[in-house]
Amino acid sequence: MASNLIQKYNIPGPRYTSYPTVPYWEEGSITETTWEQTAIRAFNESNGTEGISVYIHLPFCESLCTFCGCHKKITKRHEVENPYITALLNEWKTYCSKFTDTPRIKELHLGGGTPTFFSPEQLQRLINGIFNRAEKAENYEFSFEAHPNNTTKEHLSTLFQLGFKRCSFGIQDYDPKVQKTINRIQSFEQVELVTNWAREIGYTSISHDLIFGLPHQTLANIKDTILKTNRLLPDRLAFYSYAHVPWIKGTGQRGYSEADLPSTDIKRELYETGKKLFSELGYVEIGMDHFALKTDSLYQSLENQTLHRNFMGYTASKTQLMVGLGMSSISDSWYAFAQNEKSVSDYEKRANAGKLPIFRGHLLTKEDRIIRQHILNIMCHFKTNWDAPDLQFPELSDCLAKLKVMEQDGLVHIQGTHLTVPEKARPFVRNICMAFDLRLVRKKPSTRVFSMTI
Repeated sequence: MASNLIQKYNIPGPRYTSYPTVPYWEEGSITETTWEQTAIRAFNESNGTEGISVYIHLPFCESLCTFCGCHKKITKRHEVENPYITALLNEWKTYCSKFTDTPRIKELHLGGGTPTFFSPEQLQRLINGIFNRAEKAENYEFSFEAHPNNTTKEHLSTLFQLGFKRCSFGIQDYDPKVQKTINRIQSFEQVELVTNWAREIGYTSISHDLIFGLPHQTLANIKDTILKTNRLLPDRLAFYSYAHVPWIKGTGQRGYSEADLPSTDIKRELYETGKKLFSELGYVEIGMDHFALKTDSLYQSLENQTLHRNFMGYTASKTQLMVGLGMSSISDSWYAFAQNEKSVSDYEKRANAGKLPIFRGHLLTKEDRIIRQHILNIMCHFKTNWDAPDLQFPELSDCLAKLKVMEQDGLVHIQGTHLTVPEKARPFVRNICMAFDLRLVRKKPSTRVFSMTI
């Protein structure tokens, strides 16, 4: 990839797990009542057909991984588990009291934090409590994130028996110096152990998360990490670009400086090397940052044009309503976003009082929903079109004019009412989406808000 293109397009930009992106939410447009109305509308429109998704945020970690951008609470006190599960079940009870029918859950994901911080008994209590008020949809997919160091065979067996068939292990990098810098020390042997346990138990999709661009990371690191990963042959791989945002995430990312990070050119080489190795090993690139074997449901969703992207990342199918439970979780009704309280104490207090514990959100306008669809099309399928009137908007010609330079650089092909992104331009997909981001165009941030796009 030409370094001049990297230098030209490596600018701060959103990752587009939503549109509008969180900094552009009109927080005054949403209240607990308006969110409730849109959630009920989405439930009534979709529960009987596609079902709903549920994301549960389990925020506790025993130690701080300094690369992490998630909302978490660092503690070694496991007595926090019981009251937090109680609050989660109370929040779910409040949602169910507002729905007109029994929820049919198509996708369920446990994220964090560290979900396996919780004991198997508490996780069983949580999932059983959810399904005391819900049922499983046809072809459901349940998944969870796990830390290899604290995931026991009992964790894996318990969650499997509860319907979970997919698990994701956070690996990042196997190099000792990198691991020490990011405070995420785990051996290949431990990762191998929990991966083999998962296979023995019957998990059908095992994912490993890797990160490129970490402090002190080199080309040799990436090659070694990927070759070790290949020995375990996970069904999916996430290959994330490290987002260095210490002005947002505070003390964790201030434990090292930008001088410790790979240069922009080297970081791109890390990505290209990883991508090439994955391809040689039989993985297919899925959207942005993700790779899968052809036997995995994520690849199959790409082939079937059902790939979707939301606050959980890429998913194998779309549901109109995603209910986010737990501290900082974000819910999505397609018509609105709503984020829960960002402190454990505030969240528990409101959830236990029978309130929907949201503290901010955004009510999408008609224009927002059109732009959102274009960005989803580009992020998931590397193409979009404006054939139909419901995919057109007054400023479309302005957006296309901004893409002219990218077209000259070979990053997009525009023919008539169709736009496609060639394979070589996939690293620039965030930049392409930015041309459609009317809220970003109208009000560029005066301070640094987003990570670099490349």
